[in-house]
Amino acid sequence: MRLFLFDLDNTLLEGDSDFAWGQFLIRKGALERQEEEEKNRRFFAEYEAGTLDINAFLAFQLAPLAAYPRATLEAWRAEYVETVVRPMIPASARALVNRSLAGKDSLTVMITATNSFVTAPIAREFGIPHLIATIPECINGEFTGRAKGIPSFREGKVNRLEEWLEAQAIHWGNFTESRFYSDSHNDLPLLEKVSHPVAVNPDPALFKVAKAKKWEILQIRHNNVARTASL
Repeated sequence: MRLFLFDLDNTLLEGDSDFAWGQFLIRKGALERQEEEEKNRRFFAEYEAGTLDINAFLAFQLAPLAAYPRATLEAWRAEYVETVVRPMIPASARALVNRSLAGKDSLTVMITATNSFVTAPIAREFGIPHLIATIPECINGEFTGRAKGIPSFREGKVNRLEEWLEAQAIHWGNFTESRFYSDSHNDLPLLEKVSHPVAVNPDPALFKVAKAKKWEILQIRHNNVARTASL
């Protein structure tokens, strides 16, 4: 059995789905632009530096879900996927995922720190059957603005994946090959866990590690095929 793991933001998407969702809500008048963008810039700088407080970020990221009825959020989400997300998907990203889905005896999973409300329809858009994402807490059908369980971030991605595999009665020894595609140095714990780490559109810190370790490096953008970068 082969395991294919895909990060989402800036890996399969040419951009960040959570940032794009926030921008979409600003255009809907659901969020205040200046406050949203100032906090986004601060959190992104911390993310790039590897100093992000994931709990503080999730309090910010999930707050809009608690501010509006579920039916309103779902209507907005459908419009967001159609008008914002689909244009962010390079054909080369779809082709890369499709190759994993076409393989015999393979398991394909999207694994992302972005919450599952935003990312579940994106996984479906790619045809990826399994999603591991940060879970927004929900009570009586409505979101609370809090996260449930372990966030799918840094070491949390490894923990969540291993919990999920255990629930499927699968362990690492079942895999003849495991691949993880990611753009971020924050994903190094999981990249170092798999047998075949792949740096996709890597940030500078990940590029440096990938080059030193001779990992595969892919550049995926609109209007090109997924191609291996020169080491």
